[in-house]
Amino acid sequence: MHSRMNSPAMIVPEAIQALQALGKALFASAEKTGVPSRTLFLAYLRASQINGDSVCVELHSRNALAAGETAERLLAVAAWRETPHFSDGERAVLALSEAATRLSDRIDPVTDEIYSEAARHYDEQALATIIAGIATANLWNRLNVSTRQMVSVSAG
Repeated sequence: MHSRMNSPAMIVPEAIQALQALGKALFASAEKTGVPSRTLFLAYLRASQINGDSVCVELHSRNALAAGETAERLLAVAAWRETPHFSDGERAVLALSEAATRLSDRIDPVTDEIYSEAARHYDEQALATIIAGIATANLWNRLNVSTRQMVSVSAG
């Protein structure tokens, strides 16, 4: 399989600059509000798994590992409900990530229960950061999947 084209974000210089600035702003906000970068990477990884974006699955897994995440927890993200590896706050973020990614799966995809559980663990600024991050991950997923971006295989 080959990519259909280069990533649209790379072709439109203003787009990549805006997306990079958004990413920096989200991680700066996460640091300011106490949202661990590892938690953001878990949310991004889960959205990317659902969307079938191999580029972002690999990227967010590597970034999470670099941020101190364990391989055991990364391997469990797809089955987070069935494992004891995640805190209640992380579970709330993973549920929110799934709901916000699967918007067409139900009439009310982000239920009051899902939102309230996330809001129980994170204040408004932190929750805004998480939601904007999930939306950004989904944007990248849509760019990558629609153009069939491929993971570069390294020799090793």
